[in-house]
Amino acid sequence: MAVGARSGQEGPEERPERSGEPAPPAAANAAPTGGDSGHDDEGGDGRGGRRGRDGDGADSAPKKQRSFWKELPLLIGIALVLALLIKTFLVQAFSIPSDSMQNTLQQGDRVLVDKLTPWFGSEPERGEVVVFHDPDNWLAGEPTPNPNAIQKALSWIGLMPSAEEKDLIKRVIGVGGDTVECKGTGPLKVNGKALNEQSFLYPGNTPCTVDDGGGQFKVKVPEGKIWVMGDHRQNSLDSRYHQQDKYQGMVPVDNVVGRAVVVAWPPTRWSTLPIPDTFDQDLSAAAAPGALALAGAVPLVFWRRRRLTIGNDRVSGSGTAG
Repeated sequence: MAVGARSGQEGPEERPERSGEPAPPAAANAAPTGGDSGHDDEGGDGRGGRRGRDGDGADSAPKKQRSFWKELPLLIGIALVLALLIKTFLVQAFSIPSDSMQNTLQQGDRVLVDKLTPWFGSEPERGEVVVFHDPDNWLAGEPTPNPNAIQKALSWIGLMPSAEEKDLIKRVIGVGGDTVECKGTGPLKVNGKALNEQSFLYPGNTPCTVDDGGGQFKVKVPEGKIWVMGDHRQNSLDSRYHQQDKYQGMVPVDNVVGRAVVVAWPPTRWSTLPIPDTFDQDLSAAAAPGALALAGAVPLVFWRRRRLTIGNDRVSGSGTAG
């Protein structure tokens, strides 16, 4: 029929629908197309279409995820390595065992110490609070804690303060080349300039102590050393009281672990540890009198030599003229 011929040429979707006319039945021998998603969900022909898309003739099975419990040891190992690296190169926690730095630090506080900047050649500066290894048995006779195995492991990776290392924490007062002096009850002087320590000194303490143990002193700090003192001046066995040891009370810069920058625990005590304003003044050591005399003599020598040279030229000229 004419209608059938037209349908075969232009396709069924081209045939306009007529109201009330039933749709023609599908051809019995029509093959389902592989791209028809509706046929894919039915019977064997649909599965054949899916196999044609997959290309391997089999259903693709999803990959089985690894169990969390199998991944847990790997995650713990990575965390431990990172913690050890952070402790070694970045920051480390330390516990405050005494009252020598009150009220800046209280016994039992946990501080975080910057260990990174010393790797780049940074040296301690005046006013910083630093942790350092015991230079010459300053802690002799002090009780040593006896941590358990878990505490040792956590301190080894830096998650807990070390209980076995003999470290101290004090404030840097003088660096290499400085002259530090205490006379009477104070003030404490660095290179002849008085420090105003009221912002960090323990209430009721005097900057200097009048005693025979070392409270009265005048020392010059050698290069590569620092002079340290506690903020609780009347309760700190610091550089003043170790002037008879092999370093004369000084602390080698190589013994410094790093600068304490933050009070991290307990949360109610959280704070930073900035350098007090009094250390912002020009505390550099004045030039020695001999150096000043030499600096003043150099221009005078050149001036005299210039006058003598001019005088010799005049004598020489008058001689040849005469």
